Amino acid sequence: MESSANDQVSQVLGGKRVAFLGRLASMSKREAAQLVRRHGATVLDAPDPSTHLVVLGEKDLPLPQEADPEAWLDAATHRAVEQGTIEVIPETRLWERLGFVEPQHDIHRLYTPAMLAELLGVPVAVIRRWHRRGLIVPVREVRRLPYFDFQEVATARRLAELLAAGMKPAAIEKKLAALSRWLPEVERPLAQLSVIVQGREILLRQGDGLIELGGQLRFDFEAADAGASAVAPEPGDARTNALQALAGPQRDHAPILSPGELAAAAAALDDRGQLEAAAEMYRAAMAAGGPTPELCFQLAEVLYRLGDLGAARERYYMAIECDEDYVEARANLGCVLAEMGERDLAIAAFQGALAYHPQYADAHYHLAQLLDQMDRRDEAEVAWRAFLALAPDSPWAEYARSRLAAR
Repeated sequence: MESSANDQVSQVLGGKRVAFLGRLASMSKREAAQLVRRHGATVLDAPDPSTHLVVLGEKDLPLPQEADPEAWLDAATHRAVEQGTIEVIPETRLWERLGFVEPQHDIHRLYTPAMLAELLGVPVAVIRRWHRRGLIVPVREVRRLPYFDFQEVATARRLAELLAAGMKPAAIEKKLAALSRWLPEVERPLAQLSVIVQGREILLRQGDGLIELGGQLRFDFEAADAGASAVAPEPGDARTNALQALAGPQRDHAPILSPGELAAAAAALDDRGQLEAAAEMYRAAMAAGGPTPELCFQLAEVLYRLGDLGAARERYYMAIECDEDYVEARANLGCVLAEMGERDLAIAAFQGALAYHPQYADAHYHLAQLLDQMDRRDEAEVAWRAFLALAPDSPWAEYARSRLAAR
């Protein structure tokens, strides 16, 4: 299978003269050059008339069809593009053409929520929020564990830039929703459009210029911060809703919110950082509609952030009881158990996650850390090497290499 994949790549790249322009979203230009050289291509420092393929990086938009070729090609090379002897494509098109769509191939880097959070320097709860809202979409899920590819990393990076500029998550979502209403054929503006993030502003590139929302007016992010609305029903009276759910069906009136609405309200409280109210609402949702693996997991996450490790541990256990395939719950349970000093149980939890999903890099990483702490060096080395084989470009990879080098 591996040989067949390599043959496919070589057929696309063999004998080609390739040039990269702009910053790549998926990897460094040096890494991309090494990859295409391994499969028979010659990499040029800059495009010239002898070039066969020009690959435009997607880290910095605009998209190539909206760019002016004369801005980055000399006259002779520009004529070759117009005559069709040089093909110009975005980096995503190259990876698609090469068939790098399965996780075992080295170019298709997949990130778990924890890896993506570490890469971007944001809390993992924020990554889960973006996933829940559909702002980032996993390329695949394995036993409830989402994996995000390099295209989603680029989208998440733009979201992180807005957060770093002071935007609140709800305000970002409100403005992206407004942009989607203006362009109804576009479901995910950050992923599909030539979107430029400038501080607290989102602009679209059109030709050589930038346009603002509605064609003239800029995004009013300050107003969005003040007036952002939640997607879920307003959970302002969280205690009333929780008490109503706990009381069960009433003869005179229906519950204030349905189990699904209670869960959505809990997520909204979670997103706002109202963790104690969110925990109460998650419990109310389960009281009203029964426990589900997702609700148990979400409540465990909130309880952990509240510092209630014992309660978080029990909810992770409950998530696994509801769905034994829930590998992220198993791994997170292992982290909590390790933090509580229950090391043998933690090892069992990590091993359980790997029994269901052997390619779960996060579980290998946490297991290796724990085995290192317990001075079980040979076992730790096996786990470190397994982690690096699966995620050589993870934000934790350098630490893993340092641990191996220290032996």
